[in-house]
Amino acid sequence: MTGIRSSPRRVAALVTKESAQILRDPSTFLIAFVLPMILLFLFGYAVSLDSTRTRIAVVLQDSSVPALRLAQAYQTSKYFEVTMARSIQPVREKMVDGEVRAIIVIPPDFGRRFNQGRVPPIQIITDGSQPNTANFAASYGEGVRAQWAAAEGLERNPSAADAPINISARFWYNPELKSRYFLVPGSIANVMTMIGTLLTALVIAREWERGTMEAMMATPISMAEFIASKVIPYYLLALASMTLCTLIGVFVFGVPFRGSVFALFLIGSCFLMPALGLGLFISSATKNQFVASQVALLSAFLPTFLLSGFIYEIGSMPWPIQALTYLVPARYLIPCLESVFLAGDQWALILPNLGIMLLFGAVFFFLSFRVTRRSLD
Repeated sequence: MTGIRSSPRRVAALVTKESAQILRDPSTFLIAFVLPMILLFLFGYAVSLDSTRTRIAVVLQDSSVPALRLAQAYQTSKYFEVTMARSIQPVREKMVDGEVRAIIVIPPDFGRRFNQGRVPPIQIITDGSQPNTANFAASYGEGVRAQWAAAEGLERNPSAADAPINISARFWYNPELKSRYFLVPGSIANVMTMIGTLLTALVIAREWERGTMEAMMATPISMAEFIASKVIPYYLLALASMTLCTLIGVFVFGVPFRGSVFALFLIGSCFLMPALGLGLFISSATKNQFVASQVALLSAFLPTFLLSGFIYEIGSMPWPIQALTYLVPARYLIPCLESVFLAGDQWALILPNLGIMLLFGAVFFFLSFRVTRRSLD
C-alpha cells in the first residue's frame, strides 16, 4: 500500500464500503447508540454522588423552645431524613444496624446557653463505616446548626460569636452541587472512548478474520487511503453519538450548556484522534477481534472510567497513579467538556488540552501506520 497516488474518489468508495458494513452490523448500532443511552441514563438518574435525604437521628434532650426550633430545622432540611428520639441508646442501636448514619444530640443545657446569648454546642456522632456519608452528615449537620444560629441572631451578637470572621460559601457554575452536572459530561467522554477505540479496535481485525484483508491488499490503494476509510465512518458515528448524548443531557437531564457548539465539536474531534488512532493500532497489532476488544477495554475504557477524573478526583490519588493519569487522553477531555457545559468557552483551559490530545493522536496514528503492512506475515 505504498507508492500509490491517492484518489479522493477511491477514498469515497472505500468509505461507502465501510459504511455499508456498519449498517449491516447491528452490534455497531448497539454500541454506538443503545449502550451510550443506557450509560447516560444510569449516570443521569440511577447514579448520584449527591448525599441527599441521609438518614439521621436527632436526640432531643432539652424541651426548651430554642432546642425545638433547632430540631425542626433538621426536620425541614432537604438533606436529611430525621428520626426523633429522647435518649441516645435506642438510636445508637439503629446506627449499628445501619438504619441511621448519624446522630445529632441536642444537650440538656441547650436552652440555658441560648438564653445566655451564646451559641449552644451540639454533638454529632457519625457512622465511620461509610466515610463519605459520615463527612457529609457532619459538615451539613453543623451547617444546619450555623444557619439556625444566624437566623436566631446569635452570630450577630459579638459576645456570642465563636469567631470574628463570617464565612459565606458560594459555589460557581454549579451552585446546588448537583453531581449530575459533571457525571453527564463525563459519561459523554466514556461514550466517545467506547465508540472511538472499542469499535475501531475491531475493524482491521475483522478484515483479517473474515479473510477479506487479502482482497484489500490486491486493490490499488495507498496506506493513507486504507486508514482513512476505516477512520472516517467511525469518526462521524462518534460525533453523531456525542450530539445525541449532548441533546439528552441538556433537554432531559437539565445540564446547562454555556459554551458553543463549535467548541464542543472541536473538542470532540481532537479527542477522537487519539481514540481512533489507538483503536486502529490495537486492531492492526492483534488481528483478532476478541483479543482486540479485551485490549481496548483495558487500555482505553477502564482508564477513562477510573483515571480521568470522571469519578475519582485525581488530586486525591497517590502520586504514582497521578503520574499515570497523564497518559490517559480522557484526562484532558473531561475538563474541556465540563468547561463547555458549565462555564463556557474557556479557551485558556481548552487549547492546551486540545494540543495534548492531538499529540497523542499523532503518536497512535504513527504506530498504526507502522504495524499495518501490506503483507500476510
